[in-house]
Amino acid sequence: MRVLVVGVGNVLRGDDAFGIEVLRRLQTRTDLSGVEFFESGIAGISLVQQLMDGYDALVIVDALDRCAEPGRVFVLEPDQESLSTLGAPHESTDLHQADPEAVLRMAHALKVLPKRVWIVGCQAIGCDDLGARLSDPVARAVPVASRRVQEIIASLTSEEVCNAAP
Repeated sequence: MRVLVVGVGNVLRGDDAFGIEVLRRLQTRTDLSGVEFFESGIAGISLVQQLMDGYDALVIVDALDRCAEPGRVFVLEPDQESLSTLGAPHESTDLHQADPEAVLRMAHALKVLPKRVWIVGCQAIGCDDLGARLSDPVARAVPVASRRVQEIIASLTSEEVCNAAP
């Protein structure tokens, strides 16, 4: 099973670095075989291009705004069927700063989106302060999100073992 874990964000913009920080933490793990890591920054097209290599699962880690308390971690599974209906046909996607939904929609349209997709996100406080570090609540959420990603990967591994059993 090939799993792509993607860190989204800008390390120069405060809490927007959340996805990158989680990705870096996960990259220090040595027991994540079959997992590839990709730092997409804020450019959506680079992620779509990476998905063209073919993966069984995708985990995107990013800062979110879901009007929750700062530092709260969310694990979301997008409904892939709705990706073909999201957005009007005349809408264009900014390929330099595409949000995860637009990237998923584009990957779905190109038929490169894996069947299993998760977004592990954290409620951010501020993503626009140039040169700022992660806020305290978001920094505390980094190990929590890292564990959630590891749990997703472990569940995929156990599914693969169960499916391979005679």
